[in-house]
Amino acid sequence: MESANPFGHVKKDITVDGQTYHYYSLPDLGDERIQTLPFSIRVLLESAVRNCDEFNVKKADVETILSWKESSEQDLEIPFKPARVILQDFTGVPAVVDLAAMRDAMTRLGGDAQKINPLCPVDLVIDHSVQVDVAATQDAREKNEELEFSRNQERFAFLKWGQSAFDNFLIVPPGSGIVHQVNLEYLARVVFKTDGVLYPDSVVGTDSHTTMINGLGVVGWGVGGIEAESVMLGQTISMVLPKVVGFRLTGTVNPGTTATDIVLTLTQLLRKRGVVGQFVEFFGPGCTSLTLADRATIANMAPEYGATMGYFPIDEQTIEFLKMTGRDSHNIAFTEAYLKAQGLYRTYDGTQPDPYYSGAIMELDLTSVKPCLAGPKRPHDRVELSNMKADFNSCLRNPVGFKGYNIAEDKLASTSKFTFNGAEYELSHGSVVIAAITSCTNTSNPDVMLAAGVLAKNAVAKGLKVKPYIKTSLSPGSGVVTRYFELAGVTPYLDQLGFTLAGYGCMTCIGNSGELHDAVSEAITKEDIVASAVLSGNRNFEGRVHPLTRANYLASPPLVVAYALAGTTNIDFETEPIGQDAEGNNVFLRDIWPSRDEVQKITNSVIKPEMFKEIYTKIAQGTERWNNLVAPSGKTFQWDESSTYIHNPPFFQTMTKEVQPVASISNAFVLCNFGDSITTDHISPAGNISKTSPAAKFLNGKGVQAKDFNSYGARRGNDEIMARGTFANVRLVNKLVDKPGPKTLHVPSGEVLEIFDASAKYIQEGQATIILAGQEYGSGSSRDWAAKGPYLLGVKAVIAQSYERIHRSNLIGMGILPLQFKAGESADSLGLKGTETFTISTPDELSLGQEATVISSNGVAFTARIRLDTQPEITYYKNGGILPYVLRKLLA
Repeated sequence: MESANPFGHVKKDITVDGQTYHYYSLPDLGDERIQTLPFSIRVLLESAVRNCDEFNVKKADVETILSWKESSEQDLEIPFKPARVILQDFTGVPAVVDLAAMRDAMTRLGGDAQKINPLCPVDLVIDHSVQVDVAATQDAREKNEELEFSRNQERFAFLKWGQSAFDNFLIVPPGSGIVHQVNLEYLARVVFKTDGVLYPDSVVGTDSHTTMINGLGVVGWGVGGIEAESVMLGQTISMVLPKVVGFRLTGTVNPGTTATDIVLTLTQLLRKRGVVGQFVEFFGPGCTSLTLADRATIANMAPEYGATMGYFPIDEQTIEFLKMTGRDSHNIAFTEAYLKAQGLYRTYDGTQPDPYYSGAIMELDLTSVKPCLAGPKRPHDRVELSNMKADFNSCLRNPVGFKGYNIAEDKLASTSKFTFNGAEYELSHGSVVIAAITSCTNTSNPDVMLAAGVLAKNAVAKGLKVKPYIKTSLSPGSGVVTRYFELAGVTPYLDQLGFTLAGYGCMTCIGNSGELHDAVSEAITKEDIVASAVLSGNRNFEGRVHPLTRANYLASPPLVVAYALAGTTNIDFETEPIGQDAEGNNVFLRDIWPSRDEVQKITNSVIKPEMFKEIYTKIAQGTERWNNLVAPSGKTFQWDESSTYIHNPPFFQTMTKEVQPVASISNAFVLCNFGDSITTDHISPAGNISKTSPAAKFLNGKGVQAKDFNSYGARRGNDEIMARGTFANVRLVNKLVDKPGPKTLHVPSGEVLEIFDASAKYIQEGQATIILAGQEYGSGSSRDWAAKGPYLLGVKAVIAQSYERIHRSNLIGMGILPLQFKAGESADSLGLKGTETFTISTPDELSLGQEATVISSNGVAFTARIRLDTQPEITYYKNGGILPYVLRKLLA
């Protein structure tokens, strides 16, 4: 049972502008260890002290955090209670669906449905539904948003129902911006004020790039939708107290480099170091030369460098950003006063000692950063701009892999001619067919966005043009970007090059790039051209941006414009012109590239607090389309069985009040046998629904025509479609079949089937299945359907060489057992082909640090580590998942 907070004696008063608040004072703990703690760990400490009740959070947990230097080396668990939850619509819809289904289950089991309600503030930003159906026209945004509403009316009406049915639930309507930028500019509190108590803002989100808020000094990271739902229902997060890598930044940024160049450099360095499951905390004099937007760009890509967070402690820049974005002056005053009183305010004037960090401190002299991109298939494969042409040509010849396509020597010079709008064009390897200024990584950063605008202006002045078949688009993070583009006078030039406003949403970076023109698609396919996409996003995994762009490069917004002008990634900008002016003279990139100082002067002149207040006041009022949307009412949702968007999931329909014994896994077949780096993009349904897929057949059976299939993301609220789209990635490499794609071997019959069809056959035959995998299984975005989907396919366990943090947690959240091969062992090294059956024996009483015995039908026996890393994870697994556990707890 809960008891009085044993740290009540450190509850102090602070008076700001005549108003008195309370706070739990860390300095008053009188513990010298606090001064050596990283700032990010101090936030975890404050939460533990404030929420200590000797039940959910114990005094021993506070001691564990105070002893961070030692305990972080021992994989000890601590509870953490975030202040709020943030959702985007793709991941948010299933969360609301689950809450609605839990209300039904609560009623069925005799409980109070009203207990299923968010107990902390939950914000949902609808930003993932809009697609680049129309591009490079003045009415592109209007048409794309119109299509977005017509496709997603059911989902939006359901979410609007949720806003009225649940307490503490705010929806930012479509057309407002990208979740992370809206979070940064509007939703983030930095310091919370609840019932007169001040405490640090902290957040978990159902998008892995929630880490962008770390640039504002807010502790937060991405979790699966399953974990977020439990936080919404008042649970603490159980987490292993992380190591914190200290990263000292020195020097200043060169005039020719951008924040994107810095983050791609850091991503490569940190991936090489290996920081999965760890915090990275940036410090040092170089931080003072980075704008808040630069910091947010770096923090955003923490998932790409593998860290849980990329944290910048709060300092003077944070306070200035709050002022710049029009936050309430009294809130800013108590925020600064509280943080300084708590020892959570960072300075670089030499008066504050650096904290202790885990292992060797990393360093980067910002002066050494060079312009670069990342690709062609992974965000941490950095390529210096000066080496792009050589690297791309090497990729063409290299064996198939992350840096190779294995193009035959006689096909290297292949071209494909086509007619577009009455003119003749020709594609070759490297031809750019998509150029998108998109995604949260960069579109929150005025410097890189205005650099793109100035570059466009300079290019137009030289008479340069973009080939009309290249799909160019601009999808900024908020309406503020549009406003400062207008004030800077660059909008007409971006428009002339085709970078017209396509909508406010993630769009191209998540695969919502829309279709290429038929003539372009046919030309690529006809000669097997390695076509390129260049985007200012954070993800470029194979098959993600568009099925026909095999080379996908992450770049700064100005470089996106540059490559659109060049029309190819097979170019050396140092020695080859980007184009010719009206007189036929060569124009090089250096002739039109704006300097960082030039851009910052423009930034300083156009960014005003008033524009933030104006834009976000309108958002709070809702858009006309959203306000006119008719939604259901009532505390429980009335499910429509004919709906192909929203469906009552099976997760709770047969759940009992009592915990059932954990079922053994006997004679399980292998559904898929994977190698390394299977991402959640490979597992979770994403992108367009293929017309030949099981999901398409299901929709056809429901009378839905192909033109109305929409995307998997838009249909995440329907488990029947999502199950059919699990493992549906066209680039999926499964060792049980000969070529990439969503197929597998149904071992008993010897048939090669769609993965869903094979799983349905196994389930019908009463046979359990497992998955074999290599390193980094489940890397990429935090996607609950990457765990929910395999659960619905009947997968009982995964045996992998290693896991990405969020995905392992989500597997447990769905009652799937994650097992890990011993170091040096793999399915291949043990001689396993995946055609065997497997019996997995776990101890009768599960505890931490145990192993399971695995015996295959061909006589191979081995032990695997049971990756239930915390006591709550064991409890969740025994309950069949985290949500059944929460439901049983609320029933009790």
